[in-house]
Amino acid sequence: MKAKKILTYLLGLFILSTCLSCSEEEQLNDGKPRIRYVRVTQPTSKDSLLVGAFQANQIAIIGDNLQNTVAIWFNDQKANLTPTYITPNSIIVTTPSKVPLVINNTMRLYFSTGDSLYYGFQIYISKPTISHMDCEYGNANDIVVINGNYFYAPIKVGFEGNVLGEIVELTDQVIKVRVPENAQPGQITVTTNFGEAKSNFLFRDNRPMFIDSDPYEGWWNANYVVTNPGPNDPPKINGNYIRYQKFTGAWSWNELAGGPATAMPNHSKNIPDAAILKPEDYYFKFEVNTVKPYSASLIRFNMALTSEYNDQYQWKPPLDTKGLWRTISIPFEEIVATFPNKPTVNAAGYWCRLLIQGPGDLDADICFDNLRIVPKVIK
Repeated sequence: MKAKKILTYLLGLFILSTCLSCSEEEQLNDGKPRIRYVRVTQPTSKDSLLVGAFQANQIAIIGDNLQNTVAIWFNDQKANLTPTYITPNSIIVTTPSKVPLVINNTMRLYFSTGDSLYYGFQIYISKPTISHMDCEYGNANDIVVINGNYFYAPIKVGFEGNVLGEIVELTDQVIKVRVPENAQPGQITVTTNFGEAKSNFLFRDNRPMFIDSDPYEGWWNANYVVTNPGPNDPPKINGNYIRYQKFTGAWSWNELAGGPATAMPNHSKNIPDAAILKPEDYYFKFEVNTVKPYSASLIRFNMALTSEYNDQYQWKPPLDTKGLWRTISIPFEEIVATFPNKPTVNAAGYWCRLLIQGPGDLDADICFDNLRIVPKVIK
């Protein structure tokens, strides 16, 4: 009798649970797929509902009967699905990173049952961003390289002087462009159908340099300055430049340029006061060309000092630009961190020097130009 009562009780539970399941299934859109809403995936922002998202953003699709989803399209781009992120009530998916060619602002879900579901959802296409150029200098008709993201055709590259460059090669993150004849020093502008970006650097930067050999100032080695490049010299990019060709033994002392403020009465004053006061807002930049690889020793940059200090910023190998000019950017706060004392503004100018000394023998053939300290952001 007791066993019979237990069996009757369990059967009742089964019938009740089946009825509840049937009732719940009837409530879930008669078993058909449905999207209730789309939201962000961060647990702390579950109430943030979305009507659109940028490329390559992860979103959560919330609904009913979604477990049979086999494909999701945003506009004309198919998203990658992860089976473990698909449940009856939710799908976590990353929007496609590629720019659509056909824009219908619609998300389409396809199911293994043959069903499909359309839902209005916009993909916001990012406007271009510019990070840096391989080299911030280039002569007319040179091909220069701009790096960034969201470089979508059709695209225009504008130079100061209201002139456009010829696009030679394009990917989403790299533009190779020919410098137009009448390009002037200034910001570069990249324009697509989705917006415009201006560089936070100047092409052919003409702000004051503390070492640039135009004209030469300093204590050391005017004979390293190239004024009229020969057939075996790198081309000029901004007036005279320094070329150091010498077998350099380990720990040998090799001064290339610079000196105290008194020996550089004009250039030594070209470091901005604001950079001394807020170094985190500035970059130290220069152009370099390794005709032979920089593979040993140390390049020491002394700058913004009130007296000689030989251990200030040590730029370590390796580097091989393969005979091309390249722009190097180093946060100025990293330079200042190597100072023996906190820097102070000095109206009389600063001790600055370019020195090669370090471990390892170096068969050196390396060029430098345009040593400068410039703002990280152009306002």
